[in-house]
Amino acid sequence: MRKSIFQKGLIIIGLVTFAGFLSSCGDDPVVDNDGDIVVDDDYYEFQDFSLDEYEIPAMISLPDETANIGASTKPEIVHIQSDIKWEVKVGPNFQLMIEDYADFTDLIEVKKKELAEQTFFEVDYLIDEGDMIVYQRTLIVKGTDKASPTVGIEHKSYHVYGQKIVNGITYELQSRPDGYEKMIIELMAKSIKSLKPIKES
Repeated sequence: MRKSIFQKGLIIIGLVTFAGFLSSCGDDPVVDNDGDIVVDDDYYEFQDFSLDEYEIPAMISLPDETANIGASTKPEIVHIQSDIKWEVKVGPNFQLMIEDYADFTDLIEVKKKELAEQTFFEVDYLIDEGDMIVYQRTLIVKGTDKASPTVGIEHKSYHVYGQKIVNGITYELQSRPDGYEKMIIELMAKSIKSLKPIKES
């Protein structure tokens, strides 16, 4: 009798574990047990967009109107000819900043050093790769040793920062300084990951 109850218990535990595994499967970016964002290669809700006419000989995938972020059908590029800065807007909730950094290739290391020197924020890396970082920034609350005296509540924001080399030129790509909610940053990270030089025919 005891053995039967024990065996039934094992079966129930196995079924619960299997059901949990099935519910975690899917094509959307997922969060693993450590809280890291996983940026996948599913670009179903994205549209390919050429930056060539804006002086960057590259293609990028941007969220389309089905991405449920208020995206417009046509992305808007804010750029002054011969300037080194671009702003890629896809509706009101997606603004990707791009800047030309010539032949500098250590932008990620410089950015991480800058983040390490901040005193009012705690930074947790969700993705830490050679050409892209995604991080959560938390305002240190009042009462802790490093807290700003004006801080009364905890505030979290999500940010992405990347670098891509196109025809020998390094481009910095990042979210706005205030950051976005996690869902927008996941989409933005996928856009940064997708940027590739246009192959000459």
